[in-house]
Amino acid sequence: MEEHFYQCPFCWEEVSILLDTSVKNSVFVEDCEVCCNPLEFTVEFENNQLINFSVNQHQ
Repeated sequence: MEEHFYQCPFCWEEVSILLDTSVKNSVFVEDCEVCCNPLEFTVEFENNQLINFSVNQHQ
């Protein structure tokens, strides 16, 4: 597991999330821990290194 920090696109607060480095590609939805709005995460790892991370408002 790897901790990653991002800025919520709703409330602009800095929040952390734990990412599973053993999963190469994933897209998932989780609520912001601060404002509880839904966020869509896209994550990609290669050789246990984070190579792509994005977070967007989930509609």
